[in-house]
Amino acid sequence: MTMHARRRFLVRSAAAVGAVAASGARAEQATPPGIPDWMKAPGADTGSQPYGTPSRFEAGIIRNIPKGLKQYTSASTRTPLQDLDGILTPNGLFYERHHGGIPDIDPAQHRLMIHGLVERPLVLTMEDVRRFPSESHIYFLECSGNPGFEAIKGKTASDLVGLISCAEWTGVRLATVLREAGLKPDAKWVVAEGADAAAMTRSIPIAKCLDDALLVYSQNGERLRPQQGYPLRVFLPGFEGNMSVKWLRRLNVAAEPGYTREETSKYTDLMPDGTARQFTFVMEAKSIITRPSGTQRITPGFNEITGLAWTGRGRIRGVQVTTDGGKSWREAALQEPVLNRALTRFRLPWTWDGQQTTIASRAIDETGYVQPSFEDLTAVRGLKSFYHNNAVVPWRIAADGEVANGYA
Repeated sequence: MTMHARRRFLVRSAAAVGAVAASGARAEQATPPGIPDWMKAPGADTGSQPYGTPSRFEAGIIRNIPKGLKQYTSASTRTPLQDLDGILTPNGLFYERHHGGIPDIDPAQHRLMIHGLVERPLVLTMEDVRRFPSESHIYFLECSGNPGFEAIKGKTASDLVGLISCAEWTGVRLATVLREAGLKPDAKWVVAEGADAAAMTRSIPIAKCLDDALLVYSQNGERLRPQQGYPLRVFLPGFEGNMSVKWLRRLNVAAEPGYTREETSKYTDLMPDGTARQFTFVMEAKSIITRPSGTQRITPGFNEITGLAWTGRGRIRGVQVTTDGGKSWREAALQEPVLNRALTRFRLPWTWDGQQTTIASRAIDETGYVQPSFEDLTAVRGLKSFYHNNAVVPWRIAADGEVANGYA
């Protein structure tokens, strides 16, 4: 190091030390070259938390729970999408949807009955289920009312589309168990029933049952939590979340769908002409920018735009981002891995000039389907459909950097 370079280094170091001192004694202790308090004594014992928990400084990152919510009724909690990185959702932040509260099921007493149009009706214990060959896959799960067509006034990404999460699911192919029972030739549907107080019941096409449907008992490497269907749920990749029946106790193989409460009075799409679409199972391509997003604030200069995209029809092929209210669109980079029916994270470098603008993203899946604008979608579906709103989500950025819902 030359004498001149050494002098500059010492000047910069002195300035840094001076800045630390000016910020107060506490900052001086915690900032190099100071010694913070947590370095002066041993930390917590490794056995103090038998089940690990997040740092106390992350205590504010929790599920979005509506005020006054009664969990024993039809209720939901949302994933804080704007606070997460990557594509996997921690089990403690996974969104929830319940129709009769969360049952407390003893796995030793739980049974799965398979009957109807089968050669060999079965009643399986959880040990029986786990004896079948298992596999693990990363898939998203999304409620079809995420959001409704008249429920787009929330402040955050969680408020708007927080009824989606993504995890690694472990279980048995449903096709394996059905083949063990032996399907009769006229078997066309399987009616799944849950062991909750609502006896949640949905009809599943036999083609899906014999494709990628799973009987799931673990999530992100640990047994399902009660809120996610412990000890057993059916999981249908890419289909609306209500069909992945939790606390699964019965599979009735039938020639026709059951036309149950949840697929007649609910989970149908009311159209402008008074008719209703029924059995609209697949979740279409969708995306949302999670940073910057509602209630966050940015400053002029470089800002990375990042968010999530997904489709029930396979893989995301691309995500386009506008930073000028839709006048132009740029291709975002997709973070690997880009998986089948899983969340895909996208990123776009952006230099904000400090002027008011609107940003948004639109997903394109491997079938070529392009996520529609809200105007284009409602021109076809109207405003009473409620379910399967996959429209583009805009964020309005004010001149002071505050980000707000672009629909408002």
